[in-house]
Amino acid sequence: MTSFAASGLLSEDEIRLLRRALLEWGGPARCGDQLAVGMGFADAQDLVDRTCVLRDALGDDVPLSPADWARVLLATEIVFVSDLAGTGTEWPVTTGLADEPTIRTLRSVQRKLGRTVRPYYGRSPGA
Repeated sequence: MTSFAASGLLSEDEIRLLRRALLEWGGPARCGDQLAVGMGFADAQDLVDRTCVLRDALGDDVPLSPADWARVLLATEIVFVSDLAGTGTEWPVTTGLADEPTIRTLRSVQRKLGRTVRPYYGRSPGA
């Protein structure tokens, strides 16, 4: 499968949002093994470890596989919205980003990544 660098798919603001969201998994977000596996990671520790790697890859403009793009997108969606597993209602406090601009940016990311992550609609990107 073809890999894609962030700069070829997303704007700087969109990349910044994804990188900030992935950082939350090493901080206030909390995830159990089952949810982590559903997001395409081996377990909760793998989620924390790999989101650091994925965050760096986005910052360094390293091409990601479609499965990794699916992991990035799903991890971002959950950490932003879920109060049970992610940052949820504390998002503006922990990230400094307001909800409204975040959702607008996230919707833009979802549209732009749609074709790339399409093989993973309704299924886990696998560990």
